[in-house]
Amino acid sequence: MEKKPMIVLTGPTAVGKTKLSVALAKAVRGEIISADSMQVYRHMDIGSAKITQEEMQGVPHHLIDILEPWEEFNVVVFKQKCEECLRGIYERGHIPILTGGTGFYIQAVLRDIDFTENKENTALRASLEELAAREGAEALHARLREVDPVSAEAIHANNIKRVIRALEYYELTGMPISTHNEQEKQKESAYRSCYFVLNDDRERLYRRIEERIDEMLENGLVDEVKRLKKMGCHRKMVSMQGLGYKEILAYLEGEISLEEAVYLLKRNTRHFAKRQLTWFRREPDVIWIDKDKFSCDEDAILNFMLQKCREDMIIS
Repeated sequence: MEKKPMIVLTGPTAVGKTKLSVALAKAVRGEIISADSMQVYRHMDIGSAKITQEEMQGVPHHLIDILEPWEEFNVVVFKQKCEECLRGIYERGHIPILTGGTGFYIQAVLRDIDFTENKENTALRASLEELAAREGAEALHARLREVDPVSAEAIHANNIKRVIRALEYYELTGMPISTHNEQEKQKESAYRSCYFVLNDDRERLYRRIEERIDEMLENGLVDEVKRLKKMGCHRKMVSMQGLGYKEILAYLEGEISLEEAVYLLKRNTRHFAKRQLTWFRREPDVIWIDKDKFSCDEDAILNFMLQKCREDMIIS
């Protein structure tokens, strides 16, 4: 069966993906699917640097503002919802452009990774949850380290849900989930795709990150987090663990000063951008776009992308 076309545009936070993705979509009659773990949430606009209606310029965008902050969202939910969007985009004869900085989400769709979420055992899960409640998250994490050190390295001890899922997978299959995920990663792309990673000079990227955070604060980030807190949102929610939200929440709860919160937010965002780039460097078949090489000329970058898409027969 012939593979369907797909364009991926990703890169570190604040690199300039949003504007470029809209220009690309207009050039190829595309529709954008957001591969972002925060822009799915309603009421979380400033801290997630959510695209505005004006910025969309009439280009259809999917998987933005589809969930409340207290609703469950993870890679499995993303993949399911993304595939629903893809069906509609292909039916309309348009090209999907997967845009955002969550590399794991992009990989899941591009390689059609099977997370075997349906393989679960309620009694086993309950006993692991009980162990976590009784002995603490660290004890649970130590158990994972014994059977699957690779997953233990990748999953933070406080992420009890993911630790339990990894332990559960091992107990049910006898195979570490990290081995399973590695096998899935080796699969070739399920689509006829161009996978672009937009990158910039590190100093310029870090400066842009700091400027963007200053803009977020000027635009009312603290008030946005106050409103979410009034709505009942708290730090145990996945949504409130996002950059910008956890730091400002710590300030609002009196744990740190606003100055410290801003310092942590800028530092954490720089570290996040570095981790994103590390992830993309490990991905095969990536087309790197270093803005420096194009003198940061957006038209030149767009023309390069269109040329690559023609060469790979994504567009005619």
